[in-house]
Amino acid sequence: MSPCSHLSSTTLTPPRPSQSVYREDCTLCFDSIDSPSGLDVCLTCFNGGCAGDRAHGNQHASAAKHPLALNIRRTRKRKHRDEPPPKISKLAISAETEEDRYSTTTAVKCYGCTEDGQEVSTEGDTEGRLKEVVEGIMKANTFARQEEVKAWEQEMVPCEHTLCLEQEAPRQIESGDLGHCSMCELKENLWLCLTCGNLGCGRAQYGGVGGNSHGVTHTDATGHPVAVKLGSLTADGSADVYCYACNEERVDTELVAHLAHWGIDIAGRQKTEKSLTELQIEQNLRWEFSMTTEDGKEMKPLFGPGFTGLKNLGNSCYLASVLQSLFSMPEFSKRYYRPDEKTPYTPTPAEDLEIQLRKVADGLLSGRYSVPDTDVIASEETTEQPHQKGLAPAMLKHLIGRGHEEFSTMRQQDAFELLLHLLKLITRSQHAVSSQLTHVFDPVDAFRFVMEQRLQCQNCKKVRYREDEQENISVAVPIQRIPKNQQIQTTTPDGKEKEPEQFQPVTLKQCLDNFTAEEFVELTCGACGSKAGFTKRTLFKTFPSILAVNARRFEIVNWVPTKQDVPVIVSDESFSFEKYRSRGHQPDEELLPDDAGSGGGKAEFVPDESALGQLEGMGFPRVRCEKALRATGNSDANAAMEWLFQHMEDPDIDEPVDHGDKVENTPGGGAGGADPGQIALLGTMGFSAPQARQALKEVGGDVERAVDWLFSHPDAVGDFDDGSSGASAVPQEPAQKQMVEDTNPANFKLSSIVCHKGSSIHAGHYVAFIKKDPGWVLFNDEKVALGGDVEEMKKFAYIYFFRREGA
Repeated sequence: MSPCSHLSSTTLTPPRPSQSVYREDCTLCFDSIDSPSGLDVCLTCFNGGCAGDRAHGNQHASAAKHPLALNIRRTRKRKHRDEPPPKISKLAISAETEEDRYSTTTAVKCYGCTEDGQEVSTEGDTEGRLKEVVEGIMKANTFARQEEVKAWEQEMVPCEHTLCLEQEAPRQIESGDLGHCSMCELKENLWLCLTCGNLGCGRAQYGGVGGNSHGVTHTDATGHPVAVKLGSLTADGSADVYCYACNEERVDTELVAHLAHWGIDIAGRQKTEKSLTELQIEQNLRWEFSMTTEDGKEMKPLFGPGFTGLKNLGNSCYLASVLQSLFSMPEFSKRYYRPDEKTPYTPTPAEDLEIQLRKVADGLLSGRYSVPDTDVIASEETTEQPHQKGLAPAMLKHLIGRGHEEFSTMRQQDAFELLLHLLKLITRSQHAVSSQLTHVFDPVDAFRFVMEQRLQCQNCKKVRYREDEQENISVAVPIQRIPKNQQIQTTTPDGKEKEPEQFQPVTLKQCLDNFTAEEFVELTCGACGSKAGFTKRTLFKTFPSILAVNARRFEIVNWVPTKQDVPVIVSDESFSFEKYRSRGHQPDEELLPDDAGSGGGKAEFVPDESALGQLEGMGFPRVRCEKALRATGNSDANAAMEWLFQHMEDPDIDEPVDHGDKVENTPGGGAGGADPGQIALLGTMGFSAPQARQALKEVGGDVERAVDWLFSHPDAVGDFDDGSSGASAVPQEPAQKQMVEDTNPANFKLSSIVCHKGSSIHAGHYVAFIKKDPGWVLFNDEKVALGGDVEEMKKFAYIYFFRREGA
């Protein structure tokens, strides 16, 4: 090894506690520290690039002009035992620690001295800067773990005890007094009482961290509730704060001042122990690894291109099931899986949605990572075959959740809401990449179709048609219970009878018939003045290549939306949608004048069909659903549901909605311009006119919700269309394409399903079944297997994906 001149000419600083360190897998692919050549972590910006045949580490060094990298390689230890290990009767995960299982080697490489990044001597590191940076990289949380910690920490809040903390007279605590517990000799897992400065050891924790609970003993004796874990302190002021009175982790907004009260300056402080959150995540992940299939039966694992599993990142099965379904579709595989095309350079690939979608596509479709998990130990006697380790799409999950109130957390989420959110993000991202890449197309176009609504006055028989572009339909599943004397008796494993509610099966055709059925609405005709009302029916004007159908099985039980297991019968055979096709305006029909809406010239309020159906499916009365949609922008069923719960006691909650009030009638604010007064009001809060205009359109004109939207979308460019022209200078969504007449047969076949088990969409577990060449394939997080009881699961699927024949 020769000395490297770049060691002295390159500015090197250790990673900050809040800085992302990509030291686990490549930011452009899923090659990792476990790959034969390891991973190159940039010593300047801490980007991770693979060092193998794809050479993404070299690519980054060349493009970013960052020559120095730390190569990290991890290999499984081979143990030599004096006697045979205990027999293992089934698949199991060894309870060893990472240090027990792996050997990790590091080497400094320079791509400035040699093109292939050969290892260089560190003799030029006379000031020890390089050693400090290397140690900082190796001690830092991986990006995936750091994002998990951030998400969990978002759930922590202050309490009355941290906010109203009273400290005793200040005194200087000598460093020697911070060396061990005041009641024993333990020197780790030490907690400082913020009231009196006492140091006590904590409870014994997962992972072998010792503790005699002397901190709890001190609290019981003194009543002092709040303590901070010394080993978790960092220079940026973050630390574990625990309130023994609440028996919960909390946030101390004045932690720096509370520590300074005892003479403790956290500037330059380095964290020496894992935080409680990190220990909890480690325990959760270990528990996940030890799970077998839910039914306890052996299933045949599948490997190869298109059969790659996704690791559960902690309640991320909703994301995995949707991603597996999307990337099984030709539109998404063609758009993002481009093995022969060089990935475009960006200085922050982990923050680029286009790059991360390509990374996931390569991971799922190439087959490169679809191999048995070598960490799983199986005995010679068992016939079980290990499943995969699974890929961790942490970078993509971070981008999907960024700025989103729910998807940025570690809580379980609604897979259908995630699908809608992801499709919207993908569509928006096309604008940024269309100028850089060739042959770019929006794969979401395959989901798009036009629904046509027909309104007819019951007196003068004049009609009005309205067209809305959609990407899915959400159908209510009729809920009808089977009488107890007709139910099939079931038993628990211990032989006791159980009586779960049983429901009458329905067919998908019944759900679609109800969805497209004609209904009566109370509107005043602006043409003839009649109050006889209108009939309304919504049918398909065009059909998509992929039809996403959300089956809603919810009803309100004790004011809580509860999912009911109503079987929906769906066949694998071709299903015709021709009866649901709109005929459009007929020659013998007379159209209502444009200004002849309800209320004598006012724009009529027509509730959004999808959101209205979801709310009615939960059991809310129609009049309340309409009122909630009108109040919340007429687009978001969840926002409307929250409004309903907050206004249940309103005296006018059951009074009919005035359909003559001028309210935007389409999601996103419709085509109407934003009110200049509202734009001016938001301008006084520091928002530009384009930003205000975009926010108002997004939320349907509600100023309060527009403020919330702007704070949650700080990077919003804005809508530059002030209404004086027909086009926006900076479009946020693609303009609706001119509709082409759809005359092809509307025959669809089921291609994949997302299934959910549990009484709530925000709890339980999601899996995907996808129809491939071997048959129906189960994708259950990292497990990919042929078979499973797909016929039974089809009856209870949450999302159905149908492909149009010939598309």
